[in-house]
Amino acid sequence: MSKGPGLFSDIGKKAKDLLTRDYTSDHKFSISTYSASGVALTSTALKKGGVHAADVTTQYKYKNAVFDVKIHTDSTILTTVTFTEILPSTKAIVSFKVPDNSSGKLEVQYFHDHAAVTATAALKQNPLIDITATLGTPVISFGAEAGYDTSSKTFTKYNAGISVTKPDACASIILGDKGDSIKASYLHHLDESKRSAAVGEVYRKFSTNENTITVGGLYAIDHSTSVKAKLNNHGTLGALLQHEVLPKSLVTVSSEIDTKALDKHPRFGLSLALKP
Repeated sequence: MSKGPGLFSDIGKKAKDLLTRDYTSDHKFSISTYSASGVALTSTALKKGGVHAADVTTQYKYKNAVFDVKIHTDSTILTTVTFTEILPSTKAIVSFKVPDNSSGKLEVQYFHDHAAVTATAALKQNPLIDITATLGTPVISFGAEAGYDTSSKTFTKYNAGISVTKPDACASIILGDKGDSIKASYLHHLDESKRSAAVGEVYRKFSTNENTITVGGLYAIDHSTSVKAKLNNHGTLGALLQHEVLPKSLVTVSSEIDTKALDKHPRFGLSLALKP
């Protein structure tokens, strides 16, 4: 694949990941194993509130294709097949869920040195169609996305964004919700290894005059331990500690508290991921 501006979904992704990834109030345990034939097997158990769930995911790579099959305890099977380089600089992704006959979806991604285009369509008679396009370079890019419902002949969404990425920082602005919201974010790396960073995000909803300002940070205590924290103007404070107990095996403890209602119990989450 060419090294172009990236997909529209990449705009603002680094700041979003720092503010959301690994924060959880659930209890999750997963273990992965790999066979000599190249098959990866991951088993996951999840406790969310008073509900328990589990799934088993199998991944197999063969030439330019990757097969992912996820089996849930609710008797559903999600299959995803990813084909790379079926055409130059092109990737195709097919997914479907059994027994949901209307869940089939096809996505095609095309990458160029100065552009990236995706088209996604549901595999049914009157599909929803999503199209995104990004123009620019790895340093600065402009993008837009649109969704169209062929049954009602209406646009379900249209958004636009701009991203600027430098070695030690990245900034983005996204106009979303059909122009009803705007989100601006900025992330700055504090060290060359990019294991410590500070981030800020401003979100405004025009129709409701709602404003949300969130600041956060990531700090590497040592080569295997890091901490994250975030706080917004509504008083929600989140923090997590992540430790690499073994290479690629992580234990994460997170919590969230409403600083404007300290009488409420904070929410805690625990995640353990073991990989060989």
